[in-house]
Amino acid sequence: MKKAVLYINQFFAGIGGEEKADHAPEIREGLVGPGLALKTNLKNAEITHTIICGDNFMGSNTEEAIETINGFLEGIDFDIFFAGPAFQAGRYGVACGTICKHVENAFGVKTITSMHEENPGVEMFKKDTYIFPGGKSAAAMRKDTKKMGVLGDKILDGETLLEAEKEGFFVRGIRHQVWREDGAEAADRAVDMLIKKMAGEEFVSELPIPKLDRVPVAPPIKDLSKAQIAVVSSGGIVPVDNPDKIQSSSATRWGRYCIAGEASLESGVYKTIHGGYDNTVANANPNVVVPIDVLRKYEEEGKIGKLHDYFYATVGTGTAEGEAARMAGEMIPYLKEAGVDAIVQIAT
Repeated sequence: MKKAVLYINQFFAGIGGEEKADHAPEIREGLVGPGLALKTNLKNAEITHTIICGDNFMGSNTEEAIETINGFLEGIDFDIFFAGPAFQAGRYGVACGTICKHVENAFGVKTITSMHEENPGVEMFKKDTYIFPGGKSAAAMRKDTKKMGVLGDKILDGETLLEAEKEGFFVRGIRHQVWREDGAEAADRAVDMLIKKMAGEEFVSELPIPKLDRVPVAPPIKDLSKAQIAVVSSGGIVPVDNPDKIQSSSATRWGRYCIAGEASLESGVYKTIHGGYDNTVANANPNVVVPIDVLRKYEEEGKIGKLHDYFYATVGTGTAEGEAARMAGEMIPYLKEAGVDAIVQIAT
């Protein structure tokens, strides 16, 4: 029987949520959390160990986390490595991609994970590991682990894998030379595609060109001392009653809140409803996410001309790219009408 290792975060290990996101890497023998679901779909290998690491620890101490996990893996035998599923959780997806990339490079072992198409880990790591399109939440656990297990069995059996579209994982951008069963020559295939294109018929290109959303860099502000600056935040800072009912994740709503005359954002008046980070510090001092206090000082000192009378807020975790673009499009007319020269966005 072959041997497998699974990587999961602190939440799916049952250790805790955001309050335990700084959990340092550990290794346990046997099955933990999602390993139980993966086991039912993995026929050719036994999951002998589970590695657990907090999402924040991996994100903030990446080199240390990888070095520690590397030490764990050097002490055991394994034939394949799984991570997740990560669903739509961005930090978890990036963590899964990070460790899978390292394992493939350092140990020469194939790695498999799964995450939702909107997870940033997909674009970052789909060339480095097999990533299956997954559900938005843990409700898709059984379905997602099944796909991971099936591919794992094929790899362990030494089967030749088919194209990404047929196997079901995200296209990795890796080109292979293959011999077609029909023996059709390249010139004939190219002419056939051209004829179909001219006739308006459906055809599949053998060299798909990725569609890139290119955003031109804005020109620099010539004189900040005369500029009006606004804050647009995905950190979830809102009035305590959350009047716009912005969701804590996968947001489809945003808010515009007046701060005219306010020197800072007061705790108890504002809070964060963001579901993707520990809210303790942000609720105690909302200015760490939306720094109205610092921008007011810049305004008084003449470093900026004026702080816009409103700040704009939504939640970034799990929010679809299309929804984010739509919300930005709805905010822009307000900013233009007020004559705002630039916006600042603060990472959480």
